[in-house]
Amino acid sequence: MALSAKADKLTIWAVSDGRAGIESQVLGLAEAIARLRPAEIVNKRLKFNGLYRLLPAPLQLSPRLHLARDSDKLEPPWPDLWIGAGRTAVTFAMCIRGWSLRKTFVVQVQDPRWPAGMFDLVIPPNHDRLAGDNVVPITGSPHRVTPERLKAELKPFAKQFKALPHPRLAVLIGGKSRAHDLTPARAIAMADEIAAAVGKAGGSVLVSFSRRTPDAARELMAHRLKQLPGIVWDGEGPNPYFAFLAAADHIAVTADSTNMAAEAATTGKPVHILAMDGSSKKFDLFHAELRRLGASRPFSGALEPWTYEPLNETERAAAEVLKRLDARA
Repeated sequence: MALSAKADKLTIWAVSDGRAGIESQVLGLAEAIARLRPAEIVNKRLKFNGLYRLLPAPLQLSPRLHLARDSDKLEPPWPDLWIGAGRTAVTFAMCIRGWSLRKTFVVQVQDPRWPAGMFDLVIPPNHDRLAGDNVVPITGSPHRVTPERLKAELKPFAKQFKALPHPRLAVLIGGKSRAHDLTPARAIAMADEIAAAVGKAGGSVLVSFSRRTPDAARELMAHRLKQLPGIVWDGEGPNPYFAFLAAADHIAVTADSTNMAAEAATTGKPVHILAMDGSSKKFDLFHAELRRLGASRPFSGALEPWTYEPLNETERAAAEVLKRLDARA
């Protein structure tokens, strides 16, 4: 039987394909569980060779034989708790219950796109609209933002931020995805709207781009926003993302990222959603949910302050995992 008594130390595998946005979800949930109960976390990055990765999960037979050379190994002893996200993790989640003789408790983050009964617990975002006895939906996605982490990440950058005028606006820019795009025209308009609001308030900016930000949009926005007091991170040196969240008075997030918006809403600071080209029903539902909770508003062109109860969904999901793990034992 897997370890589950409160005095035991859990072994947790956090499993993804290594993409930053996916990995942060499984590590965030694993770390939240470890804050509630002693645990050892092992980060597993799994990648398949060639075209094998395109097969539907039930057709990916003998998946361990098709792992890429730079993938982590999967071999016993099996963990007490498996937390996976992404298509590759789904394939192995369907196997690990059998390999471990059902001793490993299998949690899948996001919609696995397969019946929830194939997992011990599924934790999707509310906007995926999944339901079931072993489904626990949350607002947004699990993440690694905590007050303690923000405080620690701020320290190395504190001197750089000290002279920046308030209000400080953290600007978190995503980019191209299946549902959204950031065209040069929209990037220019967005930068000019931000510059006007920050200039009117007499504040400063803390700007971070993602890997998905198109080069043209990045260059156009950086050129315009560098005219303001603040920092436009160029991708060199330590990543100031968490420090930006900690130092900001307001946070502006592009509409394409549920991860960044959920992380921003954990701070309790006003979250301004920056419109992009494109949309989708799921993103519309997510942003409507954030507005109902009082966390976010569409960017109005002004840095208007407001307050709300900070989101604490990762901790809530972690508590539910342990509750169900204990109930099964």
